Amino acid sequence: MKESIYDFCLPRLDASSDAEGADSNPVSLGQFRGKVLLIVNTASLCGFTSQYAGLEALYRRYKDRGLEVLGFPCNQFGSQEPGSEAEIGAFCEKKYGVTFPLFAKIDVNGPHAHPLYQFLKEQKPGIFGIRRIKWNFTKFLVNRRGDVVARYRSAAKPEQLAPAIESLLNTQ
Repeated sequence: MKESIYDFCLPRLDASSDAEGADSNPVSLGQFRGKVLLIVNTASLCGFTSQYAGLEALYRRYKDRGLEVLGFPCNQFGSQEPGSEAEIGAFCEKKYGVTFPLFAKIDVNGPHAHPLYQFLKEQKPGIFGIRRIKWNFTKFLVNRRGDVVARYRSAAKPEQLAPAIESLLNTQ
């Protein structure tokens, strides 16, 4: 079992390839040590997809102060992320101007859930202690020490997270 958010390695989204998980060089989340992280499972065909704009706005507003938004495409909810990595990357860039890091498509629930999401759900279960992710655009906020400090439901708009992000950015 991983002990820290920084123990995980995941492949970045390879927007130049049609193959899933084509980037054979996983990125260590350790490279984000000392930063505030907003980790989000995403989808391109969801009613919440417009949150990409809000996530990008948060990223641009706070990245120089130490915020990283990390997007994890997932096709487990209503098959709302059916595209290839190239299609996902092109969509996010063209439609929402996404510049924050996007990772290869993963599962967040079930027997094939990525260990990162197993860890996040264990650290910060949902309401009534439910561990599963209910839908796309569930958000986890991680402080500079790597502690998972908050979990937000899909309907929570990115701009609503700004005060919590500000507070964490102001804490050493």
